Amino acid sequence: MRTIKGPALFLAQFAGDEAPFNSWESITKWAADCGYKGVQVPSWDGRLIDLQKAAASKDYCDEFKGIARDNGIEVTELSTHLQGQLVAVHPAYDEAFDGFAAAEVRGNPKARQQWAVEQVKMALSASKHLGINAMASFSGALAWPYLYPWPQRPAGLVETAFDELARRWRPILDHAEDCGVDICYEIHPGEDLHDGVTFEMFLERVGNHARCNMLYDPSHYLLQCLDYLDNIDIYKDRIRMFHVKDAEFNPTGRQGVYSGYQSWVDRAGRFRSLGDGQVDFGAIFSKMAANDFDGWAVVEWECCLKHPEDGAREGAQFVRDHIIRVTERAFDDFADGGTDEAANRRMLGIS
Repeated sequence: MRTIKGPALFLAQFAGDEAPFNSWESITKWAADCGYKGVQVPSWDGRLIDLQKAAASKDYCDEFKGIARDNGIEVTELSTHLQGQLVAVHPAYDEAFDGFAAAEVRGNPKARQQWAVEQVKMALSASKHLGINAMASFSGALAWPYLYPWPQRPAGLVETAFDELARRWRPILDHAEDCGVDICYEIHPGEDLHDGVTFEMFLERVGNHARCNMLYDPSHYLLQCLDYLDNIDIYKDRIRMFHVKDAEFNPTGRQGVYSGYQSWVDRAGRFRSLGDGQVDFGAIFSKMAANDFDGWAVVEWECCLKHPEDGAREGAQFVRDHIIRVTERAFDDFADGGTDEAANRRMLGIS
């Protein structure tokens, strides 16, 4: 067994225009001061990384890693959540998602989709240059508006959507294979890959591609009332990334899973800082250890109540307290009888 690495922090929720969150040098120093050993990098944020340079130049990546290393930080993974979202966008969301793209492709869905594909491929090439073997992403969504349909969905609608989703992602997955990097799709409401069944539908259509894997985040499962512990055992061979994020679900007589269009504070289901929600992280870290997960425990801070800097500092300690340093020997080795095969056969009455 191998011990999970961590704690690490996803920087997307912290990058900003004010110091220390506005440069790679200063944000890595801040993360280390909070108690983190690694950071997951949002590849779309030019304040932290020049993705085009990272994709083209190993020297740039070596310098990028060196700055972090000098501050006591390791680069754990790159994230392409926003670009991955744009690989597949239903027309109903065109305007809402346009802000994720470069200015020159906004208002042009075809150009935006092509831009997104190139962005994800660049992040895979950059990951190779950084010596990283996994990248986080979203799948995007074509079928999501028809999740809970009225009127009934036409026959074949979902199948056509997943066929198209797989067609768009297959060349990207092949590039991931060339780079030696897993694409870890965050299984997330709003994406066509939002639970185990939908992941399997996609996986089948991309030919069980070796680079098609999962980012496990229990908060999204708790809010769907999905068994997030059983999920680890089912998909242990495909879970290659782990977001440590908490949530709570408190349904009432007025609202449940869909939460009545309320703000985050007023929803029945809401994200919370680590330790303030309902996720059983003791059981999760135990399963991760038993299943030999050797990736990073990455804090993704999202909370509708607590200040982010408090959540970040508390999160680092929370993960340190939950990582299980796996044992190198059995606890009952002291009682080893020193038997051999001949003794075993005698004990079993086998001549």
